[in-house]
Amino acid sequence: MRYYIESDGRLYLVRRDGLLDLPRKDEIPFPIEEIAPLAGDVPLIFCVPRLAAHPRQWPGKDEVQDRSDVSPAVRAAVHATMPRVVVEGIALREGKVLLVKGSRGLNEGRWSLPGGFLRFGETPEEGVLREVEEEVGSPARIERLLALKARLGPKSRLHWIMALFEVTLTGELAPDPDEIAAVEYVPLAQAVELVTDDLMKETIAALIREGATAGPPQSGG
Repeated sequence: MRYYIESDGRLYLVRRDGLLDLPRKDEIPFPIEEIAPLAGDVPLIFCVPRLAAHPRQWPGKDEVQDRSDVSPAVRAAVHATMPRVVVEGIALREGKVLLVKGSRGLNEGRWSLPGGFLRFGETPEEGVLREVEEEVGSPARIERLLALKARLGPKSRLHWIMALFEVTLTGELAPDPDEIAAVEYVPLAQAVELVTDDLMKETIAALIREGATAGPPQSGG
């Protein structure tokens, strides 16, 4: 077992075989709090240290990527800690929500909300409008931010952050078959059962509890 120890963007590393590397338990001289497993080729735990002062002498997580004396395992661990941000659009119509079934990638054969990864340099608002149009073929406008959620992936062991926006479609549905196999307005209660992502389920269930039934009039479908 190796331990990834981070405090305010600085990493505790040990020198092994001429390289800075992730420590084993017996190489850690201070108390730690174990947070969660990290993705990697070897068993790895994300930890925070209990220190009396800020560890200014530790290398910064951003600088280790450019150092020649850092092991590949450290670089991979830093990459694994970076949150993955996704944006999702929720289009409502008469008690139904728009779902898409992917034809490739992570969502192949699965129902989900239209959305995807936030692109480098985008705002969440820009990202969700782009993703919705790419997937369902219609421009949209944002009505409100419905939820901002986070979780650790039980299989991927990645830190996922999801921003979910209520949107109104302003054009006709014209999904790209290369990415989307099907688009359908589904009753909210049924949608909770169809989507596989827990954060999407939670948000749709919250809409049911608050009595969301109509949403603005929409085109297409």
